[in-house]
Order: sequence, then structure tokens, then C-alpha cells
Amino acid sequence: MKNPALLLAPAALALLLVAPPAAAETKKLALDGARAEVYKHASGDDLYAYIFEPPGHQPATDRRPAIVFFFGGGWVGGTPAQFEQHARYLAHRGLVAICADYRVKSRQQATPDQCVADGKSAIRWVRAHTARLGIDPDRVAAGGGSAGGHVAAAAGFCEGLDDPADPQPALSSKPNALVLFNPVYDNGPDGWGHAAARPWFPRISPAHNITPDDPPAIVFLGTRDDLIPVATAEKFKAAMIAAGLTSELHLYPDQPHGFFNESKGGPDIFADTLRKMDAFLTRLGYLAGSPDEAAIRAQSRGKTDAPAKAAGKQP
Repeated sequence: MKNPALLLAPAALALLLVAPPAAAETKKLALDGARAEVYKHASGDDLYAYIFEPPGHQPATDRRPAIVFFFGGGWVGGTPAQFEQHARYLAHRGLVAICADYRVKSRQQATPDQCVADGKSAIRWVRAHTARLGIDPDRVAAGGGSAGGHVAAAAGFCEGLDDPADPQPALSSKPNALVLFNPVYDNGPDGWGHAAARPWFPRISPAHNITPDDPPAIVFLGTRDDLIPVATAEKFKAAMIAAGLTSELHLYPDQPHGFFNESKGGPDIFADTLRKMDAFLTRLGYLAGSPDEAAIRAQSRGKTDAPAKAAGKQP
């Protein structure tokens, strides 16, 4: 008689070949200077908000502005540590800065709408805990890069796509301002990610949902970005202005997708984007004074030049 294990082996092998790989679970990170809190449990995982507080912050009495950053990674991967430098700088300047995790395909087999739902959950969680965190609920910004920029922008421009399991669903998940680094915010047939986002298009595409009640935005884009044409960003800015909204677009000549990361664009461009982000938030009343050059240098992992040598320009 043949060994039953040998008879089963081909079928088991076939199952292994067609089954999707097991998703890796979200791991709690140790980000220097940040406190981690679970803002949501979904798909069997805890999702963490990494909170950077300003020096001398007194949550019991302060009502500070805040910003929530979402990492890039094509809705597939990525890490909340991507915006650790930005968060630490803004906390030094006076904001409560948060790097939020969210579900992605590689870890939870997540779909784009679930990425957006988690982004909205994170903003709603901040508003639900403003008294405990010492945050002004009317000054909660969102930021992000690439797909994380999409998550932030979708929270700002796209209605619906909320998680029905969110506690306190009546609380707004719309940020009061947006800081977007090469965001994939046009998901139409000619935009990025349309195939993945098609089941929820057009309601998942920020470029197709601009209305007069949406938040002001600043956008950073390299002119050699192979995912987001300059024309797409210029069209987005024009549509925001036509709706009566504040919109800034800063173009960086010859820079590719992801240039804003210091490891890719270098310390001078990284520093320039921090200065422009700071100035934008100052104009909105989230910060006071001028960008802190010493703090920018402290966050840089390389040598930065003087502000005059920066390359970003606004069309």
C-alpha cells in the first residue's frame, strides 16, 4: 500500500502554489521621542499612532494644532517611520505630530478603500481624543507621500469611504489642511492606480471630488516624477483655486518620485520642503515665526546648504 502522505503531496503542493502568501502582521515600532497608542484594531491587527509632542506640552490645558502623516508605498507596503523626521521637526515647532500606521496589501491584504478608511479613522480618533491629547479639533492637518498622500487627500476631498465600525462616526474625518508630497491624487483612467481603485472610482479619487468646503493644500512634486505628471498637479491646483480654495504647488526640477525623502533627494531638498511646509502652516496659523534652521539641521541626516540654494519653485 502506498504511503497516504505521498498520495496527498501533489494536492498539497498545488494548494501552496495557488494560495496567497500569509500576510505579515503590523509590528509596533520604537520611534525615538514618540509615544505609541492603538487608534484602531482591524483585520486582526492593532494599528498604531506614533505621537510626537512639543516641548513643555500640557495636554490638560493646551489646545495645540496637530498633523497626522501617512506613509507611501503604493497601498502595498511602507512604514510610519517615513515621516519621523517631519513629525519630530513639527513637534519641536509646536504641533502635536503623529505618524499613523494603516492597513496595506502586503500585511493585511488591504484594498485602497481600506487604506482610505484607516486614514479617516486615524483623523477621527485624534478628534475623539483632543481633550486628552491637548489638541485643537479645528486645526488637525493631514500629510503624506505618494499613496500616503492619496490617503490624506482622500480624507480631505472624498466623502464616504469611512469604516462603519468607527466609534463616534458623527465626528468629522476631514482634515483642516493638507501637506502632500507627490500624492497620487488622480485615480482616473489616465491617472495612477486606476486598476486597483476602479471599484471605488470616482469617489476614491481626490481630483474628481474637489468642492468648496475642502481644506487648503500644499503639494510638492518633482518634474521627473514618473507617476504624477506636472500637468496633473497643475490641473489639481487650478481646480482647487476655481473652487475658492487655497492651493500651493512647489515643483522641483529634474527630481523623481519620492524626491522629498532625504535618502533620495538629498539633504538640501529635504530641508527646503521642511521650510515650505513650515511657512504654509504658519500662514494658516498653525505655527508662529520663521522656520527653525537649527531644528531643520538637527533633523537632517546629512549636511544642508543655506535656504538660498534650494531648488523648489511655485508655478
